[in-house]
Amino acid sequence: MQQSDSTIERWVLDVGPSAFVPLVRNGLALAPYPLAHRRPHRWIIFIYAGVIKAVDPLRFAIDIDNYKMLPWAIGVRLAFYLPWLELVCGFALILRFFYRGGLFILTALTVIFIASGIIAKVRGLDITCGCFGHASKNWNFTTHLGLDFAILIALVALWVSSRAQQREL
Repeated sequence: MQQSDSTIERWVLDVGPSAFVPLVRNGLALAPYPLAHRRPHRWIIFIYAGVIKAVDPLRFAIDIDNYKMLPWAIGVRLAFYLPWLELVCGFALILRFFYRGGLFILTALTVIFIASGIIAKVRGLDITCGCFGHASKNWNFTTHLGLDFAILIALVALWVSSRAQQREL
């Protein structure tokens, strides 16, 4: 399916020529796409968090175990799996390859992180979330929760804007 020149012009005007990247196969431009809504640097946070956890999965397994919600064996498996999932989804947002899938997974993970943090606090556990490794070790619960809600709001806004953009096309 070939797009009209007006659609391409609208995308170029919307994101600016510096962020315009055409997807080209066999010399045919299939679909232009903006890089993560003109601000790819905002989604590097997921790549950073994924790398921090992937480098030291045992430390992340201990952070997961501190929540006292899962058996150790499942926590270790998650500690080896989740950072890579977060990395792939972060790159999906930045490169807009499997964009909506990455957006959905990151939104679900953020909701799970928020719920886990609140449940741990209600149970009286004073823990660090492990989201950003030792960089977030000294943050208080309110700071963690505020950051998680800010990320969730941004992800939901991207979800809504991607749905609106899909309807326009």
